[in-house]
Amino acid sequence: MKHATSRELYNYWQRLRRSRPAPRRNEVEPSDIRTILGDTFILEVAGRDCFPIRLAGTRWCTLHGREMKGDDFLDLWLAADRNAIATLATAVSSDGAGAVISIEARTAQNRSVSCEALLLPLRHSGPDYDRILGSCAAFEHPYWLGSDPIVYQSLTSLRLLWPDEQPGFMRRPRDTAQPTAPIPFPIRGGRRHGHLTVLDGGKS
Repeated sequence: MKHATSRELYNYWQRLRRSRPAPRRNEVEPSDIRTILGDTFILEVAGRDCFPIRLAGTRWCTLHGREMKGDDFLDLWLAADRNAIATLATAVSSDGAGAVISIEARTAQNRSVSCEALLLPLRHSGPDYDRILGSCAAFEHPYWLGSDPIVYQSLTSLRLLWPDEQPGFMRRPRDTAQPTAPIPFPIRGGRRHGHLTVLDGGKS
């Protein structure tokens, strides 16, 4: 993460979740992140190809020259990048990963500015990651930013973050299962050797 906004939001999310895979939506307090609140947003996970914007910070809306609430997050991207962003957001909502996205944003006057976005999983109404906490902030603030709205953005790089170092789908069952005590059962004619029971048999 290169942008200070991304780092601050990620550290806040880490503090909220503690040892859990992700925090809950109602644990996010706007006053706790007031310095970056204008750059943040929350997405609803409504399907593989649908991520409605539920909340949008004022600075992020200003970049695009409109109120972003209700828009689909995927509609902000060029068609060539839409599937990659959908796959990335699905990894966040399905596997509890974080995602860092480097963006080139362009205006109708063909001006451009580099931005960084961060996507992090949240739980809202159940055990699933059905919300995404995000931020998007520009690295520079040229004079025209805010008066010449961004009309599209393209993906320049992306990276998945695994807060617990290993994605859920790669964990072996024994990594997460609770240890169980061996079940004792009687074996006739057996003799103990350490934790094993040896059965004496004849030659075949």
